[in-house]
Amino acid sequence: MSRKIELMAPAGGFDALQAAIDNGADSVYFGVDQLNMRARATMNFTLGDLEEIAERCSTKGVKTYLTLNTIIYDHDLSIVKTVINRVKEAGISAVIASDQAVIGYARSQNVEVHISTQLNVTNVETVRFYSLFADVMVLSRELSLRQIKSICDEVKKENICGPNGKPVEIEVFAHGALCMAVSGKCYLSLHTQNSSANRGACNQNCRKQYKVIDLEDGHELEIDNEYIMSPKDLCTIDFLDELIESGISVLKIEGRGRAPEYVATVIKCYREAIDAVNDGTYTKEKVAVWMSRLETVYNRGFWGGYYLGQQLGEWTNKSGSSATQKKVYIGKGEHYFPKPKIGQFKLESHSLKIGDKILVTGPTTGVIETEVTSLMADDKEVDEAFKGQEITLPIEKMIRASDRLYKLVDVQP
Repeated sequence: MSRKIELMAPAGGFDALQAAIDNGADSVYFGVDQLNMRARATMNFTLGDLEEIAERCSTKGVKTYLTLNTIIYDHDLSIVKTVINRVKEAGISAVIASDQAVIGYARSQNVEVHISTQLNVTNVETVRFYSLFADVMVLSRELSLRQIKSICDEVKKENICGPNGKPVEIEVFAHGALCMAVSGKCYLSLHTQNSSANRGACNQNCRKQYKVIDLEDGHELEIDNEYIMSPKDLCTIDFLDELIESGISVLKIEGRGRAPEYVATVIKCYREAIDAVNDGTYTKEKVAVWMSRLETVYNRGFWGGYYLGQQLGEWTNKSGSSATQKKVYIGKGEHYFPKPKIGQFKLESHSLKIGDKILVTGPTTGVIETEVTSLMADDKEVDEAFKGQEITLPIEKMIRASDRLYKLVDVQP
């Protein structure tokens, strides 16, 4: 196939943004401060970051999308206008929106609009309606491949175009966290802790373990030792050829609240997979390798979502991540020697030895993952270095004083 498929990456900070750019993303999406569905996340950009985001991405030909997809109240309208004005000034590619106030004001300022999954686009007539305002539609997460193909076929057949005069593009989620609620619209957190998921402040009640209590006789039931409201993560890499064949234009990776190494690994795997589908080299053997790599970063286990027609979710059976690797903080960057390509670090905890896998992350560096092949501590060649020592080691990409050094260790099953 020769049709261009856009791979969209999440970015919760500059380290994740750089990881997305370095590993083959065609576009990135992100939030600023508030009014986005990850407003409560510890990782978020500010309005003052928009120019740097646009500059970093535009120089690499990467599109930028700002999320403004929460419920909007009257007292939010001035903020909405301020944000959209800054989006236009900074040269951000588009806003992802679900509220008519956001959509209307963005269009009045000639800012491109993408319809968020929060609006639950599930049929071609809804696509036709929103094509008056938007160039891209993010479909509801609950659709099957058959339903997606039907929508894409009708868009092409009827030549449904957006405000830019080009056919509307259909976007779907390809990988990452799923919510038990319909495309994320949930009230559990609001009811229990007065913290609304629809305002970007979800406390993730669904990720906890619960028991069912019979109110008549008091018996308690634990349902198959599962977290009965916490779905496994979506993963489509093992049927990516079918998903692309449905006619979609954009593959979206979920994970603005996840670490930069998650972005680096997932984007690199899906970049390779899309390219393999495109050049006819997509195989089961490659899928197995990609799956193994995806399992090394944060995940709750994997399933194919509703794309393959399954009516009920597959639930996690543990709290937190099922990743096969974890990172352990051991130090920080101090200096880089560009000619010999040597990085200098200060070990602040634990030890490091030849053969260890390491991870370096930073706002400008992005993500570096490599293996220690030689090691010097206090200007001497060593097999192992310890807490408190200054170390140097070969590293291909420049590191900086703000970078953090981790050791990657296997998680025992």
